[in-house]
Amino acid sequence: MIHTKKNILFVIGVSGTGKSTIGKMLAEELHLPFFEGDKYHSEANIKKMAGGHPLNDGDRSEWLITLNKLALEHKETGAIIACSALKESYRKLLEGNIEQHVIWISLEGSYGLILERLQNRKGHFMPASLLQSQWDTFEPPKNAMKISIEPSPREIVLQILKQLTQKGARR
Repeated sequence: MIHTKKNILFVIGVSGTGKSTIGKMLAEELHLPFFEGDKYHSEANIKKMAGGHPLNDGDRSEWLITLNKLALEHKETGAIIACSALKESYRKLLEGNIEQHVIWISLEGSYGLILERLQNRKGHFMPASLLQSQWDTFEPPKNAMKISIEPSPREIVLQILKQLTQKGARR
């Protein structure tokens, strides 16, 4: 069993990559708490996205600070946080004061596959029409596990667990 205590695993990527699904499954495997970043958006941000309008840096600022505080609260026990973290500047803010404890897991796939998933997704405030704005904003991380979303969720989780073992996640 992999022990990732003292690590904050951020599962990142554009909307529709499966961050929540993979994050929850990974949390179960690793016996860590899971936090869905979307639940920490302000009501104004949710209304803006639901209305088909992309968020800007100012809109995301308080949200990112809130997620950083959440990560700081769990840096001794570990946690998994799913959030888009589209830009390098956002990731710097998210990992503030915990850099040595952070593992980035970037879920990546083709635009067509992600769009298809978003068009088939039910019950989420983020419309498929906003994918292009996220796609255009996304800056691929330099220091992350890059994971293809093409395999099944179970296969993706097994791949992440294998890479965590190789990476030697903190114990």
